[in-house]
Amino acid sequence: METRIERDSLGEMTVPREALYGASTARAVLNFPISGLRAHPEFLWATVVIKKAAARVNRDLGEFRTRSEKEPGAFQGRKGDAVADAILQACDEIMSDLMEHNAEQYGRHFPVDVYQAGAGTSHNMNVNEVIANRAIEILGGARGDRALVDPNDHVNMGQSTNDVIPTAMRLAALLLLGRLTTALDLLSDAFEAKADDFRPIVKSGRTHLQDAVPMRLGQEFGAWALTVRRCRARLELARSELEELGIGGNAVGTGINNQPGFPQQMVAALAEETGFTLQSGGNLIELCQNTDAFVTLSAALRTLA
Repeated sequence: METRIERDSLGEMTVPREALYGASTARAVLNFPISGLRAHPEFLWATVVIKKAAARVNRDLGEFRTRSEKEPGAFQGRKGDAVADAILQACDEIMSDLMEHNAEQYGRHFPVDVYQAGAGTSHNMNVNEVIANRAIEILGGARGDRALVDPNDHVNMGQSTNDVIPTAMRLAALLLLGRLTTALDLLSDAFEAKADDFRPIVKSGRTHLQDAVPMRLGQEFGAWALTVRRCRARLELARSELEELGIGGNAVGTGINNQPGFPQQMVAALAEETGFTLQSGGNLIELCQNTDAFVTLSAALRTLA
């Protein structure tokens, strides 16, 4: 296998030449050979859409231009917005591939095990590196040229693992939840239709493992329809909590190093990209650490099951 050397703040790592990921990802593959399970495509998609929104917002706020003026060498004479545009194009390509549910082109570039230390830092950096290297190619550079597009300083600009990962979990859950509730609507409607069809049929109601008293088969199916609808309602309650995002809070939720209004602009950009109803949380520190929304969703799913 042909390889190349990639470098980051922790040193050099050998990476497959064809890989879009870099040193941080290669190190994580060695550190966490745990389950062989890889990130869910919807979770990858959600992380990439956050990177796209961040590139849009930081470009609109002038952050890329400011950085290129302060560090012209890092952009090799290119305007900062060109770097932002390359990141946006890379994100669009990857998101499109992931939503095909085969991820033939980009899926193999996300090899990090789902079980990893550091609150998802390795997953976050894997996504950052893939986007950065594709953006480098778009700008005409060679993979690994961090002076052109840096995974941390450019792709991860204004973000932290600690606000990216909880936000990605929420967006992925909302995407999957929408598909589930659509299926539940079809199921409850089908039960209701059968309740009408089977109304004339009389059968034995059963209790304590034996025949008890008469009932209509349609009544039985009608009860199932109502059960599914009640479970769907619980999922909707969970959805409302998932729609509150802590993105923009950065490392601990204080929004350090971000411009005022950055969290709100991030949420607006994510709402536009995803079509979800989203809002910025009132306390980003709380959303950085609290997992209650995921526990609520998990409970509703277990009840449905």
